[in-house]
Amino acid sequence: MQKPVILVTNDDGIMAPGIRNLIAFMLEIGEVVVVAPDKGQSGMGHAVTITQPLRLEKMAVDGDHHEYSCSGTPVDCVKLAVNKVLHRKPDILVSGINHGSNSSINVIYSGTMSAAIEGAMEGIPSIGFSLLDFRLDADFVAARKYIQQIVRNVLKHGLPEGNCLNVNIPAVKESEIKGVKVCRQAKANWREEFDHRNDPRGKDYYWLTGKFQLHENAEDTDEWALAHNYISLVPVQFDFTAHKLISPLKDWNFNA
Repeated sequence: MQKPVILVTNDDGIMAPGIRNLIAFMLEIGEVVVVAPDKGQSGMGHAVTITQPLRLEKMAVDGDHHEYSCSGTPVDCVKLAVNKVLHRKPDILVSGINHGSNSSINVIYSGTMSAAIEGAMEGIPSIGFSLLDFRLDADFVAARKYIQQIVRNVLKHGLPEGNCLNVNIPAVKESEIKGVKVCRQAKANWREEFDHRNDPRGKDYYWLTGKFQLHENAEDTDEWALAHNYISLVPVQFDFTAHKLISPLKDWNFNA
């Protein structure tokens, strides 16, 4: 049987431990093509580069393993991969493994998940993976079998058009992971704070900080699953339409 073509990207940069582990996991499943940022692009969301040229550098070509670094954002990486590297849609796109959580409201800001969403927009079955551990020596291997199971399921069953998966992994030992829990995004937000500082020349600048505020802890949410040592799997769509609001808005009076 022909091996599936797996596009791998991330937002932490091509040399981050998370993507190096994900590449190794995917090489056990199919032919791997990596197009990832040449440096960290965390928090870039769905940004694209339009004010400067994009550069693509070949890093490795070895049988079923091809790697390219890109000077742009995670979304740029996906667009270039499809249009200039592969010249076609891959069988699946996997993004990550992100260093840190992309659960709940974090999905909005995440470069990892924006790459997966871009994949879905291109008609590619796509998954974003994140581990709730920022350390460089984090244990990504603990979730290897679950990551591979999810990827194999998507290759087998596909995903509905316009949808991708947001997968978050608790930072615990493999023996402590209880399994995969399909759930919804918890209601939460960030309470932003801006640390006011002065540079050596006495000029003001601000450093963004903040606190994560969880507004619910229902058992069908990703935050509950992660807190109880489950891997959370949330289906995500890029259609932002508030469908329930369409009918009430039609009753408004728009006459001058």
